Amino acid sequence: MKKKLFICKGLVLNTLCAYILMGIWGCAVTPKRMTSIKNIPGSFDKGTIISTQTGQPVSFENFLVDLSRVRVVYIGETHTNQSHHDIQLRVIKELFKKHSGLSVGMEMFDRSYQPILDLWTAGKLDQDTFLKKAHWYANWRFDFDLYRGILDFIKAQQIALVGLNIPFHIPPRIAVGGIENLSDADRAYVPAEMNTSDAAHRAYLKEVFSHHRIRGREDFENFYMTQCVWEEVMAESVAMNLKEHPMVVLAGNGHIIQKFGIPNRAFRRTGDAFRTVLLVSAGNESERSAADYIWITPAGMQRFHRTLPGKFRPPS
Repeated sequence: MKKKLFICKGLVLNTLCAYILMGIWGCAVTPKRMTSIKNIPGSFDKGTIISTQTGQPVSFENFLVDLSRVRVVYIGETHTNQSHHDIQLRVIKELFKKHSGLSVGMEMFDRSYQPILDLWTAGKLDQDTFLKKAHWYANWRFDFDLYRGILDFIKAQQIALVGLNIPFHIPPRIAVGGIENLSDADRAYVPAEMNTSDAAHRAYLKEVFSHHRIRGREDFENFYMTQCVWEEVMAESVAMNLKEHPMVVLAGNGHIIQKFGIPNRAFRRTGDAFRTVLLVSAGNESERSAADYIWITPAGMQRFHRTLPGKFRPPS
């Protein structure tokens, strides 16, 4: 009996030791992720908003005060990071309190769907009909749940929703054969005024191109022209729809970083003051020059991925 009791005690001790070691190992393999910003001393935890003008963290309240003073607020995103969309919604809600005529421009829709977006804003479409008519899973292809909160708020408050993008079939055609590869109908979307001489923009995209080459699209000049057309169209959309009320623009970080994508191109057309907000996942690095504000966020969830056309079944 004593022998059995001794064995039981040993098992309990071994189990407790195992749990303690698991806890220690768990802490060891999941260190706190901090973010460093080039030319700003120190490192920053998730939830921190850094003003790159001062190099110091700012409160959400002071951040909002500054954003409310300008005509356009660009908020970047990593498309699959739910926390980025939660932040975008939070900012939209707060700015809407200050500007009831606020509009929201989204990269996720192209201009040709504007009548559908207007029906959504007016509350005349349910979600399933909206997704079908906007061809969400053919064009954007990310899980709608990522954007549901934003689009539901826009609908509930009847906020003007603006499709910024060029029709999605056009950029691949430019990437393969240049602008000359476009039909007359597609070429009509290409802005007459385009800036292709920004050396910093070209250098940034050359670095991107070197890591993301696709078979059949090996020509950098076509790749660069694709990006310029893409961003000029979105900038033109901002300028055309920027009326007496401010606009929040939602687009991928790559279109906002360093301001040479959409922001400077829209500013060239309007001259209206703007701010850029880059959302950076904890543990990643950034640069002080990347945006007016850098907001450190939780790392993205990996369950959301872009899908090939026809391969994604929308949640029921």
